[in-house]
Order: sequence, then structure tokens, then C-alpha cells
Amino acid sequence: MDTDEKTDLSPETTGELTFGVRGLHCASCVNTLEKKLLENPAITTAVVNLAAETGYVRFDTTRLTTSNVFALVHAAGYTPVELRESAAAARDDLQTQRNWLIFALAASLPIMLTMGMHSNRAVMQLNLLLATAVQFSAGLTFYRGAWSSLKNRSANMDVLIALGTSAAYFYSLLAYFGLLGPHREVFFETSAMLIAFIRLGKYLEARARGKAGDSLKKLLHLQADKARLVTDMGEKDVPASIIRVNDVVLVRPGETIPVDGEVIDGSSTVDEALVTGESLPIQKKPGDSVTGATINKSGVLRIRATRVGEATLLAQIIRMVREAQGDKAPIQRFADAVSAWFVPIVIILAVATFFFWFSIGHSGFLTAFRYAIAVIVIACPCAMGLATPTAIMVGSGIALGRGILVKKGSVLETISRMQVLLLDKTGTLTTGIPVMTDLVPASRSIDPVKLLECLATAEANSSHPLAQAALAAAAEAGILPGQAHDLEERGGYGITCIYGGFHLAVGNERLMEEEGIAPGPLSEKADRLTAEGKSLIFVAVGSKLVGIAAFADTLKPNSALAVKEIRRLGIRTCMITGDHTDVAEIVAQQAGVDTFEAGVLPARKQEVVKEYQQRGMITGMVGDGINDAPALAQAEIGIAIGGGTDIAKETGDIVLMRDDLMDVVRAITIGRSTLAKIKQNLFWALVYNILGIPIAAGLLARYGMTLKPEFAGLAMAFSSVSVVLNSIMLKRIDKIL
Repeated sequence: MDTDEKTDLSPETTGELTFGVRGLHCASCVNTLEKKLLENPAITTAVVNLAAETGYVRFDTTRLTTSNVFALVHAAGYTPVELRESAAAARDDLQTQRNWLIFALAASLPIMLTMGMHSNRAVMQLNLLLATAVQFSAGLTFYRGAWSSLKNRSANMDVLIALGTSAAYFYSLLAYFGLLGPHREVFFETSAMLIAFIRLGKYLEARARGKAGDSLKKLLHLQADKARLVTDMGEKDVPASIIRVNDVVLVRPGETIPVDGEVIDGSSTVDEALVTGESLPIQKKPGDSVTGATINKSGVLRIRATRVGEATLLAQIIRMVREAQGDKAPIQRFADAVSAWFVPIVIILAVATFFFWFSIGHSGFLTAFRYAIAVIVIACPCAMGLATPTAIMVGSGIALGRGILVKKGSVLETISRMQVLLLDKTGTLTTGIPVMTDLVPASRSIDPVKLLECLATAEANSSHPLAQAALAAAAEAGILPGQAHDLEERGGYGITCIYGGFHLAVGNERLMEEEGIAPGPLSEKADRLTAEGKSLIFVAVGSKLVGIAAFADTLKPNSALAVKEIRRLGIRTCMITGDHTDVAEIVAQQAGVDTFEAGVLPARKQEVVKEYQQRGMITGMVGDGINDAPALAQAEIGIAIGGGTDIAKETGDIVLMRDDLMDVVRAITIGRSTLAKIKQNLFWALVYNILGIPIAAGLLARYGMTLKPEFAGLAMAFSSVSVVLNSIMLKRIDKIL
């Protein structure tokens, strides 16, 4: 998160607070509130998000409370709301904006329709009453916002709107009463329609911003309100919030699972799409874990709660999404810097426009005055302030729908510039679980089925990973282990036993040597399998070697394709592993990475990341284990595979909920598309003002291109809407991911 750290706080005294903010209108409002919060020495970080209408602060809990923070927000002229009430407050605000829009339009239309009837005293009186009602009701919010901004020694969009509408209204008022001389023209329609058009723009903007945050709303709606608690007295429907760890809940088909837990009875398929991005329902049986907010599709499940409330996966995801959408991308600093000087420059340009037309242009007071008002109202830092956060909201929402959790919004910009990606081997490129790849009988007379049966029989009681892989291969072939006697497991060697009246020896070469069994004709085959990086189990019956089973940690189905796509995106790939060089080389060739480094200890992984960074390369790291955590933290982009440990997930900037390396490609694509959309938004926001202000100032009047103040206000309002809608168009990339 983009922070402005002032002092170091100990973890014990550091508090974090995310809250909703009402009353934010433009980038200047964001700058004002952030500066006001950071003036308090107990606050080390303050980030305000215009698009999401949220604030985030990190503060010293020994010196401030939540109430104190809210008081600071109030003092700055804005309204803080609890995050859980933010959605309701946004709905109320949208309804209020709609009502004021209807009122402003209804009152302004009669004024517009009677614009040419200035000689009719009764019509002018009606227009005065209607314009006054609009100015000090629907337009009152701009006065309040301007006053709060000026009190904080800054200038925001409200200052421009208040100046523009007040100039038009009060000039018309003075002209109406003849205080500016006889036959002075009144234009009440300008101030009234200005307010109506700006209200229209703000209403459309608020609706569009709501759509930009749809992904988070969907998550919030996933949370179950009720649960069926199983007690000694029977089943009882209760609020989901009262469920505690170790409580047992019953979930019927079609119902939402209320908590994270473990299935203790029943079998069913569960739809986890909205939480993990997995499109197909997952089969669940006793002993399997389930996630709260997922949907039970077929059977009845009895579930023991393991995590409830804020500890559930959904609650953690919601928190991560909110933090990501509240984060500032580095490119936002440019917009903030421009916005800080924007309003004062616009006012200077408006004054210059007036004096140019009034003195040099000899166009008369009213013409010069209208041009100046048009300059004031057409320019607005709103679009600039919305350019980055709306794109990040949409981008992180698309990622979420694919099971890609972006923990910081700035990551979407950074990942788009990534130059090298380091990939852990075991559990990232490979499954991390050995499987039997080869079963080689010593001669054609030996039945492979009988060979596999002997292997499974000897390994039936072993917990060694290769033993489990052998049993899995036998089960897949429909072979059951036999009943062995006198079984002896020798650590580091293998197993000996009696089966079917024969002495079985199953293990490595050292066991064969100890048993006095020569490799014979399988020697060459064993050497070749070893050269391929495979682990071998030799099977001997009596004093004769009857076969070899080879095992390997195989590539995940999409690993090679993902590496190919990452390289196609122009990113260098490097596999790092603790395995021997010969094994690493084979996996590297299969995966198609550019380079690899073998025999790497956990600390060395972090050093590899540093070495690439020292070359000036933006570096990413993908891993899944505890030994990857230091490297994940060191890299500019740490990507944790969802199947990995909690510490890896905690360290990663991006968490892949699915165990699919193609999601790395999707994350890069989303990041690049989001950055492109941010650049588009900033470009059009700047171009809009670069083109709009000269037209509003009348510099193109000789070519017939002018703007009345009210239509300049309409153009200003729609500039913000266009930025938000452009960000929402980012959703189209979801179809190609």
C-alpha cells in the first residue's frame, strides 16, 4: 500500500482502520482528507480511495481510537461511516442524488423553455423563484463542499462549481433588479441548468462506480445469514453469526454453507466458483474441508465448524479485496500532483479569460463573463481522481472472479512491468507428489500385474511417499495388496517380508546389495531411469531381481503451457529448486524455462531474487511453501499458489486460489490491461481539459466553436462518467482469459 510513514510503530500498538467516506467529490478532496489525517502525529498512514469512497489509516492505538479518527474526518468536512454500513449509505446517497436531480431538472426546464421571454415580468419572477430554489437546495451541497475545502486551505471541484453557479445566479439577480443598469440581460437558466447537469453527471457517476465495485458486492452477498445448528435437542435454525468453532451444522442441497469447516458425515458436490474461481463443483466426503459461502449442490452434509466470523476464508478475501481496492498504484502519484494545483490554475485561467475578452477582445462584460464562467465549470479534477482507482477496482474484481486474489492494488501496475519470473519447482511447476512413471519387469516371463502386486504388498504398511505412490498406482490398476508375514522395514533401505511362501525384498540399491542381489539385465535400464531424475524401487523375489518401479514428481498439467505463455509475454523464466542438478535439468527441459538453478537452500532463493533486482530487473516469484516465504517477500511481485502453506499465502502479494500456474498468466494479463486502462483514463482526462478549456474560453469562437456555461457544466459532468465507463469496459478481457 502506498504509504507515508512518519514513525515506526510496534506491532502491539499498531491499529488499522478501513471505513467508508461520504462527501468525496474529486481528487482534491482525496488530497485534502489524506493531508488532514496525516497532520495527526499518531497516524502514520492515510489512504483515501475516491472510486470506492473508502479511507484507510494506520495509527497508534495508545493515542487514538476509532472515534478519534472519525472525528478527524468530520473536522475535514467529510462524513465517515462504518464499513459494514457503507453499502447502505451508498444506496441512500444514490437515492438522494436521484431525488435532487429530478427536482433540479423539473425546476430548470421551465426556465429553459422561457429563455426568450425576458420582457414578461411574470415569467421573470417565476424564473427567479425557480432559480433561487435550485441554487440553494440542489446546489447547496456545492457551497458546503467549497466551504469545507477552503477551511482546510485547499480548493476542490465544489469551489469551481460554487464559483461558476454563484457568478451566473448573482449577476442575473442584480440585473433583474436593475442594479447593473437598464436592459441588462438575465440568464437564470445558466445557473439552474448548470446545477441540474452536474447533478445528472454525479448521479450517473455514482451508478457507474457501483458497477465498478460489483465483485465486492457479490462477495458480501455470499455470506450466509442463517445456519442449521445440530444440538442434543435436535436441529435449530439460528443466525450464522452465533455459530462457534466445533459447533455442528447441517447443510441441505441448494443451501449456502455458513462457516468454514470439516465434513463429518454425508457426501455431496459443492460449488466453490465465486470463492475459488473453480467452475466445476467439487466432490466432498467425510474428512474434507469446506469453505463458508460456497453452495451445497446435491447431498446432505454435517459439518463441524473450524473457522467462523472474521476468521473464515470469505471474510479474509473480502478484507484483502477492500485493501487492494483502497491501495494506490504508483501512477496515481502523477494524478495527485496534478490535482493539487488544478483548481487554482483554473481560477487564474478564468480570470485571464475574462480580462482578455473584456479588454483586448472588446466583447463586452457579459460575453467575457460567460466565457470565464464556462472555463470555471468545464474544468474539474474529478476525472483525474477517478482514473486510477476505478480501473483498479474493476481489474481486481476480474482477478477475483478467476480465483486470483490481489492483496494490493498497486500490484496490478507492478506485475504489468515484470521482467523476470522465478518459479519454485516442487509444488509449483510439479505436483509435489511422486507418482509411478515406469514399471519394468526383468524379463518377458514376469507378469507386470503380479510384479505390481508384490510391490504393493510389501509397501502396504509404509508411510514413505514412494510407498504411497506405489499403492496409488496399484489401486488405479485395480490391484489389492496381499497379506505379508515377517515384515521388516529398514530405514534408508526398504522392506523385506514373506509373501506366498517367497522372500520379498523391496527397496533401493543398498538393500539389493545387502541381500546379495545383482541388477543383472536391468542395470542399463536402471541407469537410464536414474539419469532421467527418477527414484527407483527394486523388487526381488528370493535371490532374483524381478523388476524395477520408477517414480517421479511430475509436471502439473498446465505448467509447460503456462511457462510458454509467460515467455511469450516477454518475461524471462527461471526455475529454482533444492533438487540435484540432474533432476532439475530434466524438469527445466520439460517445463521449457529459460534457465534454472539447482541445489538451492531457502535463504539462497531470496538471494537469487536480490541478484536479479540488482541487475535492475522487476522480479516476480511464484512459490507454495514455507521455504519460499523469504523470496516471496523479497520480490516486487510475490505470487503464492493456493495449495501452499498459510505463511506463503500471507507473504504473497497475489494468492492463486487454484493450483493452476495458468493463473499467473491471467494475473499478468489483467495487470497489463489494468495499467493500459489507467493510462487511457489519465490521457483522456488530460486531453479533455487541454481541449475543453480553450473552447470554453472562446479561443475557437471564430470557427463557431463555443460553449455556453451550462453545456460546459454538462461536458464536465460527463467527463467523469466517461472515465468510469471506460474502466468498466475492462471487463471485456474476462472473455479472453
